[in-house]
Amino acid sequence: MGSTARLITGAALIIVAIFLGFAMGDMVMFQQMGFGVAVALLIDATVIRSVLLPAAMTLLGDRNWYLPGWLEWLPRVEIEKRELPDAPAVTAP
Repeated sequence: MGSTARLITGAALIIVAIFLGFAMGDMVMFQQMGFGVAVALLIDATVIRSVLLPAAMTLLGDRNWYLPGWLEWLPRVEIEKRELPDAPAVTAP
């Protein structure tokens, strides 16, 4: 959370500014869409991602990473490199 908070907040503010530009336009349809998306994104970036998500992850603990049995068909992606056993050293003759 600490490493991505600035990035998420900055991206959200840029997108909110863009959609507020739509809200300032002349066409009512674009005004409604721009205002609605700007408010929804602002709520998502501030309330949900800053307050509710970290609280829910703290409460759930290890259950955050539970994968139901019916989703076992999904490929297993591992970001961290696994340690391989030490290979015997090869020396030149």
